[in-house]
Amino acid sequence: MKIEWKDGLLFIEIKITFDGRSKIIKNIVIDTGASHTLISQDEVDELGIRVTGDDHFITSFGIGGEEHAFIRTIDAIEIEDYKIENIELDFTAFRFQGVNGLLGLDVLMAGKFNIDLDNLELLRLQS
Repeated sequence: MKIEWKDGLLFIEIKITFDGRSKIIKNIVIDTGASHTLISQDEVDELGIRVTGDDHFITSFGIGGEEHAFIRTIDAIEIEDYKIENIELDFTAFRFQGVNGLLGLDVLMAGKFNIDLDNLELLRLQS
């Protein structure tokens, strides 16, 4: 998958499926420093992914400060032809303009992805 390099960050798009409905989300930053994938709640609202009192919440700490998110199991996340079904993802009100989420190590490692910086591509190791 081609990576877009802009503003010093590496961007891709993903597809999220929840409750049988899907959406392609653009401007997802590849973040090898993030242990979990984090998606903007605003981007998935139309899929019905909204915070409820029954949700489990998590607090993450990083260079950007402290982030609070809720965890939801979704039907699937897809990156080109790679698909993980029934995966828990973190969702939050994203405060970084132009960024709709972070693709973290949970998905990158599960998919055995390599980042080819010479060719700006996200590649999967075939096992």
